[in-house]
Amino acid sequence: MQVPVYNIGGEIVNTIEVSDNVFGVPFNEAVVHQALVRQRADARQGTHDTKTRAEVAGSGKKMFAQKHTGEARSGDKRSPTHYHGGVAFGPHPRDYTKDMPRKMRQLALRCMLSSKASEGGLKVLDRFTFEAPKTKEMVKFLNALKLDGTVLIVTGAPEENVIKSARNIPGVKTLPANILNVVDLLSHRALVMTEEAVRKAEQLWGKELSKEENSAAL
Repeated sequence: MQVPVYNIGGEIVNTIEVSDNVFGVPFNEAVVHQALVRQRADARQGTHDTKTRAEVAGSGKKMFAQKHTGEARSGDKRSPTHYHGGVAFGPHPRDYTKDMPRKMRQLALRCMLSSKASEGGLKVLDRFTFEAPKTKEMVKFLNALKLDGTVLIVTGAPEENVIKSARNIPGVKTLPANILNVVDLLSHRALVMTEEAVRKAEQLWGKELSKEENSAAL
């Protein structure tokens, strides 16, 4: 697949060939959805906790007689039915992580990158030339490419000047290529990748697909 390469001024300066194994894969909604659910679940800390009636402070003595009081039957003050009592069936610490085969995770990334490329949401930049962090320079670059919505900027490696130039712009996020993920790709309308990031993505996820993976992608 041929894609144009832009410079920092928004002009097309070159055209490069990108791997169809990464940027030309048929979209598999089920795999992408599974990867999304897994990533969001793995982000949960699972540290929420409530106290049961055995853990709250208070006497364990029965509050009043069972019969002949005119009141409903009641146990001790730690009962969930009483104010400051324990919580019935409340949440407790647990592990929310989900398993997903590595090949399926990689396929989900290929599907998202391919979707961005086929729908015109992918812009390839030759390189960033910021000599110092300048938010106005990043805004100027985004305006040159007519990117006015949410934008995900991916570089080959962390670049401090790029990160600092983009961090105060609403809807713009920067990532190095090796931690590119499905949630960020779904959360941003446009994807800007440096040429170095494209080659890094091809190196990480661009191996030849097996027959089973090709079948899963269809």
